[in-house]
Amino acid sequence: MKKYGIQVTLPENDPMAQSHLLGEGWAGYRWFDTMAGRDKAMADMMRSPGYYRVGDQPSVILTPVERDQAE
Repeated sequence: MKKYGIQVTLPENDPMAQSHLLGEGWAGYRWFDTMAGRDKAMADMMRSPGYYRVGDQPSVILTPVERDQAE
């Protein structure tokens, strides 16, 4: 089981959190074998995508997480 992850959530009052879209309390996870792999992916995810308009930013919150070995 991969131990190191990135939790992706939405900011409070984000339009995508409406019930007919992602819904309140939505969260997604990406898991990695190593902390270094997770940290590199997180740095990449924090960069503004090249295809966005100038000034636009993704509205997600990225949080590093770790699973307990007992899970």
